[in-house]
Amino acid sequence: MSSVHLFLNHFIISPAAEAGIRRRRIPFPGRVIACATVDVRPPGLTAAATEAAAVMAAEARVLVGTYARAPAVLVSGKGCKLYDVEGREYLDMTSGIAVNALGHGDPDWVRAVTEQANVLAHVSNVYYSVPQVELAKRLVDSSFADRVFFSNSGTEANEAAIKFARKFQKFSNPDMKQPPAEFISFSNSFHGRTMGALALTSKEQYRTPFEPVMPGVTFLEYGNIQATVELIRTGKIAAVFVEPIQGEGGIYTATKEFLQALRSACDDAGSLLVYDEVQCGLGRTGLLWAYEAYGVFPDIMTLAKPLAGGLPIGAVLLTEKVASAIKYGDHGSTFAGGPLICAAAIAVLDKISKPEFLASVSKKGKYFKEILIQKLGGNSHVREVRGAGLIIGIELDVSASALVDVCRNSGLLILTAGKGNVVRLVPPLVISEGELDRAAEILLECLPVLDQSNSK
Repeated sequence: MSSVHLFLNHFIISPAAEAGIRRRRIPFPGRVIACATVDVRPPGLTAAATEAAAVMAAEARVLVGTYARAPAVLVSGKGCKLYDVEGREYLDMTSGIAVNALGHGDPDWVRAVTEQANVLAHVSNVYYSVPQVELAKRLVDSSFADRVFFSNSGTEANEAAIKFARKFQKFSNPDMKQPPAEFISFSNSFHGRTMGALALTSKEQYRTPFEPVMPGVTFLEYGNIQATVELIRTGKIAAVFVEPIQGEGGIYTATKEFLQALRSACDDAGSLLVYDEVQCGLGRTGLLWAYEAYGVFPDIMTLAKPLAGGLPIGAVLLTEKVASAIKYGDHGSTFAGGPLICAAAIAVLDKISKPEFLASVSKKGKYFKEILIQKLGGNSHVREVRGAGLIIGIELDVSASALVDVCRNSGLLILTAGKGNVVRLVPPLVISEGELDRAAEILLECLPVLDQSNSK
């Protein structure tokens, strides 16, 4: 347990001491265990550590407890490095959960945001705005799509895709009393936290507390062609939602045969094929779109995480066939596609869509995967290293949580995935091979903690 954790568990900062550190009062609940004029910091605890503790204590008092946060208060970043309030440096292999594709403080991104903020930040979708149209044009020109709908997040993009699929089926089958309205999703899937997207997410612990969620979703085994094709052929399926590479689910990659079978069955039955590329799209695999590796095109594709480089955005890309079913008033969003966000996204998209940039991601991804296999593959707890480009998973035979903690204490930030036994590595796409070497070294140095955690 860190000194900050110990401090939080056993002490409450007095307002006087805390004000002397932060220059403003943050009140805390509970019984003060020292005189208000005495600094109650334990011996050896620095002012910066006390400030970190104060932030964590304030968070516990004022925010809804939905996150089991790591004990680090991050205050700045540059490139692939992050820094906490105590001045510690971390190599960031999380990029904000695959969001900060250009790392932290990219000068082109900063310039785009600053210039647009000085001109126009928000007007709503009651009016036209140039950055929104420009971004949509770039997305259409670089993909299968004919049209774009903007949202504020990945889960909102998937909510829109659900609505568009239902509307398309009613539009295409006007004489049917009950047009196809059901959905197929897959094991290990993750599509979001809002009620519709949640219904498409396979993990029961996410859905159960909020049931009943949207009905009509069937979960099938990821990659099971026969079962999926048979269900599509019933004629009840409005759309099939699939991640070409599953991120949250454990870095599992679809086969070309699987996606081809989905495409063919959907075409025959009149169902829509929806790709969720919220995490695996936009350069993460070394291709601009993950589906490019298969040559199998969707009817709808959802995007989000890296598109605006850290600012909130989602997007739904559609064919003209699907878009023709959507009319004024069918869907909307106050904040989506605002000038500021779209200017940031243009800066990101222009950079990551360059062939030389994508080639560098592919090269670094292969290099990183090779050194991980070389350095870690002989460890008895490592089952597999898998992934494409810079979305890589290390499957373990034990929980990865202890490894995450020790790596953080050693200056490396990593994530888990799957059932908690997969280390998920999704660094900024601008990371250097030297930084990848360092990440692999820290992982190797920290692996022995798995022996200790497994023996308890």
